Amino acid sequence: MSDLVSNLYVFVLAGFIGFEVIRRVSPLLHTPLMSLTNALAAIAVVGAIVLAGEAKSTLATVLGTVAIVAATSNVVGGFIITDRMLRMFKLSKQKP
Repeated sequence: MSDLVSNLYVFVLAGFIGFEVIRRVSPLLHTPLMSLTNALAAIAVVGAIVLAGEAKSTLATVLGTVAIVAATSNVVGGFIITDRMLRMFKLSKQKP
């Protein structure tokens, strides 16, 4: 039980720190930040694959599969948004 509480504590603390760091980023850096979050989500995909692949229990496999789907959709959506934002910058520079 104490392992669960300690993991929950780390999760909440990491979420709070991540929120505070992202909240203070200037709008000029949003595109590079989106690329960074895509890389972090890709790491989450790998972790979810490992979790689902271990097959320790049915619950772990189901949660790992859900995590794979969620993190993969996050990565794909992030790349689509980043590509769209970068195309907007390229179009504005080409016009005289």
